[in-house]
Formats: sequence, structure tokens, C-alpha cells
Amino acid sequence: MFRTVSLAAALGLILPNLALADNDDDAPQFGLAGLLSASNKEDLPPITLSAGMPLADAPWALKSGTYYEFEIQADGSQELALVGPEFFRAIWIDEIVIEGLEIRPLGLDSVEFDEAGEMEIGFIALKPGRYHLKVPGSTGETQRLEIIIQ
Repeated sequence: MFRTVSLAAALGLILPNLALADNDDDAPQFGLAGLLSASNKEDLPPITLSAGMPLADAPWALKSGTYYEFEIQADGSQELALVGPEFFRAIWIDEIVIEGLEIRPLGLDSVEFDEAGEMEIGFIALKPGRYHLKVPGSTGETQRLEIIIQ
């Protein structure tokens, strides 16, 4: 009996306060906030995988805590991969989209294109530092994308 009275008393105190909150026009309107909000999202220039072509036009300067999206576009001129385990461990990958299929991995080391195609990666930059993505086995500067997370 004591528990019933205590529960009823607690509900009697809580429910009227909830009703007031529903009618309060000054109450904050909640929606997407923080890291995944649209105001925190930036699109990066695409990475191009093509035999003898540079990966990107310029290095990336990223800000920790910002959500980014970029595309990797392969023209199929050669079987090419992109590696960057240090970079992939410094970010949180939200999703990878390939031909409409969404993948949400726990981690990533590299990606490889055997033929022409496109991939989109959405991520949040986390750990400040200097990183890179590169074509494995290559030594040329154009086959490497420098990335700084501030």
C-alpha cells in the first residue's frame, strides 16, 4: 500500500509539470544538435583515383568535431587503392555509401577500386594531428593527400 501511495504521489507531482511544459511557447524546440547538425557539416573536394593523375588539388585542413563528407571517384584506368590507417583511426566514420548501399564500419584501413566507381564517406574529425591518404607503393607527391586535423 505504501508503494502505491508513493507512486501516485510522485505521478501527481510530475504529470501537472509535464502538462505545463507542453503548453509553454517559450520552451526550447529540440532537433538535431551538436556534431550531426546540418550547421556542423562541410563537403570536401573529391579524391580522384586515376592512373598518373593527382589525388587532389590541395591538402585538407580539418577541424576536430566537424562532420565532413567527400567522394572518391575512380575512372577505372587502373586498379587503385587508397590507404591511410592513421587517418582512419583519427576519425569516426559515420557511413560509407557505394551505389546506394550504406555501410557503417567500426574502422577502416584502406579502400580499393578494381574498376570505375564512386564512393562517399561521411565522418567526424576527432584527433588533431598530421595524416595522409595515399596510393600504396607510390612515391610521388601527387599520389598523396596531406590532411591536418586542428
